[in-house]
Amino acid sequence: MSNIFPTAYLPSIHYISLFLKTEQPKIELFETYQKQSCRTRCKVMTANGVQTLTVPVVKVNGNHTLTKDIEIDYKESWQQIHLRCLESAYRKSAYFDYYFPYFEKIYRERFRTLVEMNDYCLKVILKLLKVKKEYLYTEDFEKITDDNDYRVSLSKEKDIEIKPYYQVFADRHGFISNLSVIDLLFNEGNNSVNNLQ
Repeated sequence: MSNIFPTAYLPSIHYISLFLKTEQPKIELFETYQKQSCRTRCKVMTANGVQTLTVPVVKVNGNHTLTKDIEIDYKESWQQIHLRCLESAYRKSAYFDYYFPYFEKIYRERFRTLVEMNDYCLKVILKLLKVKKEYLYTEDFEKITDDNDYRVSLSKEKDIEIKPYYQVFADRHGFISNLSVIDLLFNEGNNSVNNLQ
């Protein structure tokens, strides 16, 4: 299995679990950007069910733009929408008051590139998990040899089963597997890292 991951916006529980278990993980910068993937999307549980949050981007070189060059589009107030969604989704979770200020900071910044923002998100998540994890960025594109490469498998994650944990809206929707790792953090707090092993 490769040790190269796609960049990810508030990555899934499965992504973070694999990331923590991988020796010397690297994040891909030199691939041609793939839309509608974990690079710009995350899923959270709300009172109305699963909601996908998407970061709008600008492909500065059209369809041949490398991931490292993808810029964030601020024409619409998506940061405010994402922040309000997280607040309403997790306000009643056990660890909301402790973790929310860390995520609030993400939406107060204006990152130029997607990679910058995703790196900031990853660092916040690792800090909240109380995990020290060294990682690198690729310096050139490494060929994908099979579908087990994380750049492929994590881009089309479907029906990944993970160990159930308490979720705020499970009484309405049942347990929903493999949401953004922030769902785990808000609901399980310090115990989150145990769910990732």
